[in-house]
Amino acid sequence: MGAKKENNDDEMDEKVKKYLRGEAANLEGLKDKKLKGQLAVREDLYGKSAKTAAKIEKWLLPSEGGYLEAEGIEKTWRIKQESIAREIDISSSKNQYDIVLPELGPYTLDFTSNGRYMAAAGRKGHLAIVDMKTLNLIKEIQVKETVRDIVYLHNELFFAVAQKKYPYIYNRDGTELHCLKEHGAVLRLQFLKNHFLLASINKFGQLHYQDVTMGDMVGNFRTGLGRTDVMQVNPFNGVVALGHSSGTVTMWKPTSSVPLVKMLCHPGPVSSLAFHPNGHLMATSGKENKIKIWDLRKFEVIQTMPGHAKTLNFSQKGLLAAGTGSFIKVLADFSGSQNYNSYMTHSMAKGYQVGKVLFRPYEDVLGIGHSMGWSSILIPGSGEPNFDSWVANPFETSKQRREKEVHSLLDKLPPETIMLDPTKVGTVRAPHKKEKPTKKEIETEMEAAIETAKDTDFKKKTKGRNKPSKRAKKRQEMIERAKKPFLEQQIQEHETSRKKQKTNPETEMPKSLQRFVRQKAA
Repeated sequence: MGAKKENNDDEMDEKVKKYLRGEAANLEGLKDKKLKGQLAVREDLYGKSAKTAAKIEKWLLPSEGGYLEAEGIEKTWRIKQESIAREIDISSSKNQYDIVLPELGPYTLDFTSNGRYMAAAGRKGHLAIVDMKTLNLIKEIQVKETVRDIVYLHNELFFAVAQKKYPYIYNRDGTELHCLKEHGAVLRLQFLKNHFLLASINKFGQLHYQDVTMGDMVGNFRTGLGRTDVMQVNPFNGVVALGHSSGTVTMWKPTSSVPLVKMLCHPGPVSSLAFHPNGHLMATSGKENKIKIWDLRKFEVIQTMPGHAKTLNFSQKGLLAAGTGSFIKVLADFSGSQNYNSYMTHSMAKGYQVGKVLFRPYEDVLGIGHSMGWSSILIPGSGEPNFDSWVANPFETSKQRREKEVHSLLDKLPPETIMLDPTKVGTVRAPHKKEKPTKKEIETEMEAAIETAKDTDFKKKTKGRNKPSKRAKKRQEMIERAKKPFLEQQIQEHETSRKKQKTNPETEMPKSLQRFVRQKAA
């Protein structure tokens, strides 16, 4: 019993550490007793709240994440989807399917932020909205022209489609709401949900930002690096990254006409890129058959792996999926040392060309858009097991959706808050050095001080102390007192300038004689 109790205490301590706000403050050095008492009460409150959160964790976080675990010399990347299907329940097996539509592909996909709905777009103009819980087809339309990309807006009611000439916005019923002609022939679309901005890159290399709440064009910039279809948003700070044919990756914000960062990632064209959910890691792949993992805090490459990837995507738990040809590889970092190794592999049917891989939020599912339709496979441990209903609720009702929409509009962030380090938002700017006043400004201040001294009225005093000579003398003293600080400042500036003018004797002498100058003792 005693050993069991100790184990329970150790487990509780581990859970409490997870909810604590770092190490407790050191209050021993404080001399102010009142402040010391207030901080001690607050630290005690933090400890109690952490203990309470640890106790109710089993109700707040009912599900636990898990990964594939191999036994003995078995390798996880050798486990096939058929083997997984035999071991899972019926509801999970519904997530393994293959939709074959060869006449309308290749397909691209997008999921809503809660993972409930999926939008699929075929190159030949086919658009489909699917409820992923029930696998029911909500709406299917044919736009009868080329479709290059599709992206959901703030919820499942609206989505944007990059068509042949312009991007269009549709509602869930398939009704066309807007034609965004200013964007031109768009190749890629991205939506910044915290800022309600629709970002697009067109075939002329122009980057556009449009506010979907008011319809204003927030930014329109020429990248100057040619045509590209590699575009991704960093979920941490809202910065848009573009991969170019020169091997560079540029990062943009809507309030700057020049890139915030321009980094050379590959010697050849960049074929795809993806951001980790924490925003500190970026994966890029180049045509020279290299996949690189970058640390965006130092802008350094931390791992280089062989292999080509036409499409990359990070899951909520940090798994990296790479797709090329008819082969998909999933990489994982279980050690936490940012060292990615092979976790799972999957081969499509011969002839399928993978166009896009995308992890479904809050599910262990990987969506694949390919040349013959779209597919879904199971990747254990890829999704977040517990969802926060205030952030993303897969089971939300229409009333909850309306309330969430209003709240998100009230909490909408202005475009100016997009920056490389969003922690700087709200901090106080460091005071600048006071600029040195010019000679004219000093003279003007001195004249104003003299005039003030001249216009001073004197009190009328007793006979003999109110003589004009005494009053004139007193006024002259006041004028000299007013001039004094300005004259002292001039003398000080003159002395500093003289000191600066004193140059080294080596520079005063000709070059031929400089070697005879006496060296100062060290």
